[in-house]
Amino acid sequence: MKQEEDSAAPRARGVESPHKGRTGLTRIWNATAYSIAGLKAAFRHEDAFRQEVLLAAILIPVALLLPASGAGKALMVGSVVLVLVVELLNSALEAAVDRISLDEHALARRAKDIGSAAVMLALLNVPLVWLLVLFD
Repeated sequence: MKQEEDSAAPRARGVESPHKGRTGLTRIWNATAYSIAGLKAAFRHEDAFRQEVLLAAILIPVALLLPASGAGKALMVGSVVLVLVVELLNSALEAAVDRISLDEHALARRAKDIGSAAVMLALLNVPLVWLLVLFD
């Protein structure tokens, strides 16, 4: 019986989602559409994401205009983009936690606090990187 379960396990793993299994250009097209939908949803529903997009819209052009090396500019822009990435992940985490339950729970609070801490670290990273690049 154990041997039958082991041989069925790989097949069972392949049916995790009906959206999995797409290949080639269809997969890339779908992934792009999902990503754009995610950006739109974050912009529509997340105040913090809108604020950070505004910050990025200001800081990225400034970084490109500052007298820094190409690598320095990449670090400066990358630190700003990192904030957006971490905010998107935090927003997704919060949405998933809220989908499970809106009840107060210690684990839900911990998950949300940890996500918030990740955003805070990403935000603190921006001035650190900028100062290190500009005052090298």
